[in-house]
Amino acid sequence: MTGTNHLTGAEAMVRMLQAHGVKHMFGLCGDTTLPFYDALARMDHGIQHILTRDERHAAYMADGYARVTGKPGVCEGPSGGGATYILPGVVEANESSVPILAITSDVATTSRGKYPLTELDQQTLFKPLAKWNASLDDAARLPAMVRAAFRAMTTGTPGAAHLALPFDTQKAPVDEAEIWADARHRSFPAERAAADPDAVEAAVDVLAQARSAVVVCGGGPVLSGAVDELRRVADLLEMPIATTVSGQGAVAETDPLSLGVVGSNGGVPATREVVDQADVVLFIGCRAGSVTTERWQSPRRDAKIIHIDSDPMVIGANYQTEVAICADARLALNALADALQARKDLPSQNGKARAKSAWDAKLAAFAPLAASTQTPIRPEAVMAALIDILDDDAIIVADPGTPCPYFSAHYRWKTAGRHFITNRAHGALGYSLGAAMGAHVGRPSVKTLAVMGDGSFGFTCGEFETMVRHKMPITSIVFSNSVFGWIKAGQNAGFGQRYYNVDFTRTDHAAVAAAFGVRSWTVKDPQDLRKVLKQAMEHDGPTLVDIHSQPLHEAAAPVSEWVA
Repeated sequence: MTGTNHLTGAEAMVRMLQAHGVKHMFGLCGDTTLPFYDALARMDHGIQHILTRDERHAAYMADGYARVTGKPGVCEGPSGGGATYILPGVVEANESSVPILAITSDVATTSRGKYPLTELDQQTLFKPLAKWNASLDDAARLPAMVRAAFRAMTTGTPGAAHLALPFDTQKAPVDEAEIWADARHRSFPAERAAADPDAVEAAVDVLAQARSAVVVCGGGPVLSGAVDELRRVADLLEMPIATTVSGQGAVAETDPLSLGVVGSNGGVPATREVVDQADVVLFIGCRAGSVTTERWQSPRRDAKIIHIDSDPMVIGANYQTEVAICADARLALNALADALQARKDLPSQNGKARAKSAWDAKLAAFAPLAASTQTPIRPEAVMAALIDILDDDAIIVADPGTPCPYFSAHYRWKTAGRHFITNRAHGALGYSLGAAMGAHVGRPSVKTLAVMGDGSFGFTCGEFETMVRHKMPITSIVFSNSVFGWIKAGQNAGFGQRYYNVDFTRTDHAAVAAAFGVRSWTVKDPQDLRKVLKQAMEHDGPTLVDIHSQPLHEAAAPVSEWVA
């Protein structure tokens, strides 16, 4: 067409990312990505591309980045194996309501069915695993499809999107006039849905009759930025606030109304008792899944349930619900606070006393374990040392094995907001290192820790090269006990201590990390713990501390099924 300026599809993709405010991208090169990489090399776009050592960690980096910035994370990889490797991170982010965009290049549309190398039906592969998914077969539609991906990721319940980018689309013409973005979709949650006023009034009616109500927050309030609104509602009723593992950060855990984590991973009997005794439970941004509810045993079935969630399919899925409020957590809580404030003579739920009693019991059990000089080193001693050493604004990213229950139960977060990240949706090992790197890129001014077991270390250690190459001052902590500890603990508790195929030989993790250029220490004596951790935190580059620690099956881990 006369007078029309054209870009190639690859150039259009770069411009569309730029238009959506993308500043960082994580990924790995491949044959089918060559035009896209060439466009990134030639163009002035302001996007830093961080080359990773595999696509899985590129997606985990995008996930950690999104959680601390409130902006969609972007990762990319090539066709074939690259598309399959990037999947775990897409699944985790999507099920955690975290928006990441995975772009996977693909073979040319003209080669399909001819058995080209790395051919894969990407659209079918990603369809059940992402919130939104498309193959960009028509270059003219590329800008519109990218806009749709950002709209899907950031609106409603946030989630992951996938775009397949065929080789011939990357070379085909795109009208430059189509390059534009809706600024609302550069961050999440966008286009928030407000609460139905009738549902809000119904919730107030229930709460006004309550005598022992409790709030249980999932990840929704943190994702929504509803910290102040949550605290306002809790204050009006003096109602205790419990969280799931994903919900940590909804309230500072030193707050007098904070109950801490409840559920089978990180909860303790004293916190469960508060939920069990509740006559009204207010779930906020929480799926009320198996871990949070001790396999749907807590709260009890005769408690009245008020459920706030942006996803209507979550509400009522596991508990009969007295009041359903399908809305953004921040808007819903603000409306609920306004309605409560208009009422007179609201009953106090005596939340401060109930929360204090639970914390007193928890801290009394924790103190002797934290002070123990036993070897191998108790994980509780590591928690106590980190609480003393780390600044309040530090970010800790924990793998779901050994570290998760200890941080959830015992590391007491002094400020609200996103300071703790762990992959609670699918729990893949090897998550923490990549997600910590993404979190550091997104929030470089604070100290970031990646905490893992030695099982996870084996999944992830190649990314230490990426960390060193980019001089990221992240401290990695390895709980070294030469076992897939979660499974062995399960065999110990429920399968007659028949330990089968869970133990492996101990690795010198400090030596491995040092070979990548990471400053490293090994700690076997608990007397050395604080000194070494402090040195690691103060070093201006990547560090690792390998701690010879007690395995889960021998420990007092706060996981209810093992205690029982």
